[in-house]
Amino acid sequence: MLLDSILELEYNLDVRKIQDEYLRSSLFGFEDALVSTTGMVVGISIGTSNLKFILLAAFVTIAVEAVSMGAGEFLSDEAVHELDRKLGKDNTLISATVMFTSYILGGLIPVLPIILLPALQGIIGSITAAFIGLFVLGFIKGKIVNVNRIRSAVEMLTIGGIATVIGIVVGFILKI
Repeated sequence: MLLDSILELEYNLDVRKIQDEYLRSSLFGFEDALVSTTGMVVGISIGTSNLKFILLAAFVTIAVEAVSMGAGEFLSDEAVHELDRKLGKDNTLISATVMFTSYILGGLIPVLPIILLPALQGIIGSITAAFIGLFVLGFIKGKIVNVNRIRSAVEMLTIGGIATVIGIVVGFILKI
C-alpha cells in the first residue's frame, strides 16, 4: 500500500513535470514569435515599403526561428535528461514540436495584417494583433497556472510590448 502511494506520487510528479515542460515550451514559443516577428516585420515595414521583401523576411524569419527554437528545446531537454538519467527522454521530441508549432502560430499573427491590409494599416494592424496576442496569451497563462488573469495578461503585454517596441524603434533608426 505504501509502495503504491509512493509510485502514484512519483507518477503524478512526472506527469506534472511533463505538463510544466509543455506549458513552458508553448508559452515561450508563442510569446517569442509574437515579439520577434512583430519587431522584425514592423521594423522592416517602416524601413522599406517593398511588400515582397517584407513577406520574404517575415516567412524566412518565422521558419528559421521556429526550427531553431524547436531544435534548441530538443537539445536543452536532452541535456537535462542526460544529466539526470532518471528522467525519461520520451517527451523531448514532443516539447520540441510544441515549441516549433507555438512559434509558427505566434509568428503568423503579426504577419497576417501585413498581408491583408495596405501599408500603414498593415503596420498598425500587426502591432495591434501582436499586443492583443500577448494579452490573450498572458490571460490564458493566468488561467492555466491559477493566478490573477488580468495581472498575468498585463505582465505579458508589458514585457512583450517593450521588446516589440525596441524592434520598431530600430526600424525607424535604420530606415533605408
